[in-house]
Amino acid sequence: MVKAIIFDCDGVLVDTERDAHRVGFNRAFAHFGIDAEWSVERYGELLKVAGGKERMTAYFDEDGWPEDKVAEYGGKQELIAALHKYKTAEVSQIVQELPVRPGVLRIVDEAMANGVRLGVCTTSNARFIDAVLDLFGAERKAAFEFVHAGDVVSKKKPDPEIYELATKSLGLDPKDCVVIEDSRNGLLASTGAGYPTLITTSTYTVDEDFSEAARVVPELGDAPNPQITLADLSALTA
Repeated sequence: MVKAIIFDCDGVLVDTERDAHRVGFNRAFAHFGIDAEWSVERYGELLKVAGGKERMTAYFDEDGWPEDKVAEYGGKQELIAALHKYKTAEVSQIVQELPVRPGVLRIVDEAMANGVRLGVCTTSNARFIDAVLDLFGAERKAAFEFVHAGDVVSKKKPDPEIYELATKSLGLDPKDCVVIEDSRNGLLASTGAGYPTLITTSTYTVDEDFSEAARVVPELGDAPNPQITLADLSALTA
């Protein structure tokens, strides 16, 4: 039996990137009077950069910084921090209207019923993942032992640091656990820390290279046709 399941958040628990994060970034730019709007296509390219603050920094480095706003906020990092804070507040509201991906709540329920431990490792802000887990209901949310989010590590995915932190939190051999991810960056992070990894592809990741994954499916799936069960996840462990 698998001993623990670690979920990524964006694209795994909720398909948030296109209709939540992207919208939140655009709302932040508009609120701050910055002439920038990320299209669906451009945001897909920017997703190669993990982390919201890092993503905005990469964008402005390439397309040019709003120097008046940089001066107003006292520096580039300060502007990025202010934008990200506003964006997080917006997205925490947006996500309340989005559905949990098929099969996620079913797998969480199966895990809870069988004593399988649960955690989250995400580059998203802690406030945002808190809002996502609210969608699960209080009992399911309380079953998650840890949520490692945002800037809790110095290097974000694809660096394995966040999953190495999860190993310390669990005190288990990664080979006895399974990570569920949706992106190549996430896959490289989890496998780099020694975790067998199941990929559930999402809007922006269907064409990515998942050759290191233990298994790839479009979704976990709900009854009457679940694609992945707790037994399937257990089969991926050592």
